[in-house]
Amino acid sequence: MKIGSVQLTNNLILAPLAGITNLPFRLLAKESGCGMVCSEMVSANGLIHHSPKTERLMDSAAEEKPLSVQIFGAKPEIMAEAAGIVESTGADILDINFGCSVKKVVKTGAGAALMRTPDTARTVIRAVRQTITIPLSIKIRSGWDHTGAQALELARIAEDCGVDAIAVHPRTATQGFGGKADWSIIAAVKQAVSIPVIGNGDIVTAGDATRMLENTGCDGIMIGRAAIGNPGIFSGILSHMNNAPERAFDLAVHFSLMVRFLDASIQYFGEAHAVRMMRSRLGWFVKGLPLARKFRESITQITSRAQALELIHQYREQVLSRENGTQMNADERR
Repeated sequence: MKIGSVQLTNNLILAPLAGITNLPFRLLAKESGCGMVCSEMVSANGLIHHSPKTERLMDSAAEEKPLSVQIFGAKPEIMAEAAGIVESTGADILDINFGCSVKKVVKTGAGAALMRTPDTARTVIRAVRQTITIPLSIKIRSGWDHTGAQALELARIAEDCGVDAIAVHPRTATQGFGGKADWSIIAAVKQAVSIPVIGNGDIVTAGDATRMLENTGCDGIMIGRAAIGNPGIFSGILSHMNNAPERAFDLAVHFSLMVRFLDASIQYFGEAHAVRMMRSRLGWFVKGLPLARKFRESITQITSRAQALELIHQYREQVLSRENGTQMNADERR
């Protein structure tokens, strides 16, 4: 798959996820076979005011290339300036967020709010496109109603303004992440434009990815929530798409991934900060495993790497010892 001048190794893309797709997490996804990774959503205002916290969201490493950096905002001149900053950091692709429906973003006129104001959206896209030379993509929702009319209008505007690819999450702004994604809107956008269209929404299994490609004709697959706690989903999908035997879920490999995520986060954020983050984030990796609730409760007060490792290893032994034991009940899986 190609986005502008950037050639991807495959058409699987890690979605931008606020508070989740930081550098350590992106590296895990990349190692697991993801064709392209995306940064967390970056505030254009924060960038032009040189907020250290905002600028750090763009930290990158050669191993994760190509990297797409997503920015959000509503003022064309600010978005253009921020886009120039992103390009200067070495990002491979710039993405504009037109899909965030979080109230604090929408009330500024940014994110999904721009899908209600196509003239402003056009001005924003043109200002950014005229500023940068790297490929430009946008991520959109269905819009504010279920018809997808706003998605189609914005897709046509984007292509007209020189956007190189469009990612479509076919839920309305009011749906958030609830309900079912309407893949027919992805198909409609694909038919409406000639640039690459990336489908996003309700990809949980390798079979889901294949069905989306077949049912919508989209060029790429973007995976968000299903990758949280399971970056290995990318390798499973690639195997399925290449008609190779899918590897069975390997608990030992999965727990090794948890430890690597812990250590990579400590290296990047420092032990004190990273361990506080791990009080919730290690819980991502145990969804569906036995005694998951007890493990999540046990890590809420961790204060060191050693303590976190001890709890991970204790839990690993508990789970592995049950692998050939009795069937899990519903409470144990939570």
